[in-house]
Formats: sequence, C-alpha cells, structure tokens
Amino acid sequence: MKPIRIYVDTSIIGGKFDSEFKKASESFFEQVQENKFHLVISSLVQEEIVAAPEHVKKFLDELKPNATIVEVSEEAIKLREAYIKANILSKKSSNDALHVALATVNNCPIIVSWNFKHIVHYEKIALYNTVNILEGYQQIAIYSPLEVIKYE
Repeated sequence: MKPIRIYVDTSIIGGKFDSEFKKASESFFEQVQENKFHLVISSLVQEEIVAAPEHVKKFLDELKPNATIVEVSEEAIKLREAYIKANILSKKSSNDALHVALATVNNCPIIVSWNFKHIVHYEKIALYNTVNILEGYQQIAIYSPLEVIKYE
C-alpha cells in the first residue's frame, strides 16, 4: 500500500522534543519510518526551524532525505491571502495560513499539526475548506498526530 502524503508543519518537528507531545510524536515518526506516511516538508518549515535548538534542526535534517520538500509558491501565497481575507487568521499568523495553503496546493490530503489555535481547530478547518472549495482546490483533512497514528 502506498504511504499517505502528509504535510507537517513546524510544530510537528519540535513536538518530538516537547514533553506534552513527545509520545504521540514519536509514534507518528515511527510510522513514517514504517512507510505508512510520506512526509511533505516546506521551505517555510526549514526557515522557521532556523531559530530552533540544535537538536530540533538535526532532527529535521534526518527527516529530509526521505521527505518531499516543497517551496513557497505564488499559488500558495495567493491561497494564504484568501484565508486571511476570509478572516480565518490575521496577517500576524500568516505563516500558519501559509502552511495550510502549502499543503493544499501541493495536493497533500492531510496536514498534521500541534497548532490547536490556528490550524487544528474545528472552526478553522471548516473555514479553510470553504475557501479551498471557493478557490478551486480539494478539501484538506487537518489533524493532530493523535488522530492519524495507528493504534494496535
């Protein structure tokens, strides 16, 4: 079975080292190693990781060889602006909107995040998908790792 393409935002990379998210993050990345998921990581994640501790940067570097790296495109920026215009997020949180846009324009069926304020929130998910449909894109599933890992 072909692995599911999953866009991961910056919170997922750092979540592996956060006591609150560590266990689920480790299970998620184990399942990535088992080829259940194929990671899609953007250049935006790489930019945001620059300020992170060295061990987080090292972990991202370990993930990159087996991931698809996508660049910020005009198409993604245009979709981000549509999210902001729809008042899903403010310009202050534009990078969070850009993560959703990057996942959408790169045909990832799922985005995984630990960002419950701006991304993984039932009201926001419905709004992102409304804009996606209006802009001619597919809907996207937005989950935390807890909702995508397979439990035995």
